[in-house]
Amino acid sequence: QVQLVESGGGLVQPGDSLRLSCVASGRPSSLYTMGWFRQAPGKQRDLVATINKGGSTNYADSMEGRFTISRDNAKNTMYLQINSLKFEDTAVYYCAARGFGESMYRYWGQGTQVTVSA
Repeated sequence: QVQLVESGGGLVQPGDSLRLSCVASGRPSSLYTMGWFRQAPGKQRDLVATINKGGSTNYADSMEGRFTISRDNAKNTMYLQINSLKFEDTAVYYCAARGFGESMYRYWGQGTQVTVSA
């Protein structure tokens, strides 16, 4: 089994930057694609970005520019750098992962809250 634990969320002001982390344990070597999703209050969960084991990244159209996903396979950790935070970035950010060839994200973290407020 794989466990994912996010951290790094918090209360920030507009314009601030934040780096979220997701640490994988259990069988992290089995994880090929990892991703960040977010869910704002009253809205569906949306993809932010994904990264595979080789480091190839993919961003949702609306997320390019201020979001940077990265991964340190040696530390079994994935990151999401968010710059120039906006009110609309307020959401619970989830880490997810799937194995090679799998279409569904099988593993999910518990989420970390990011609140942007003046």
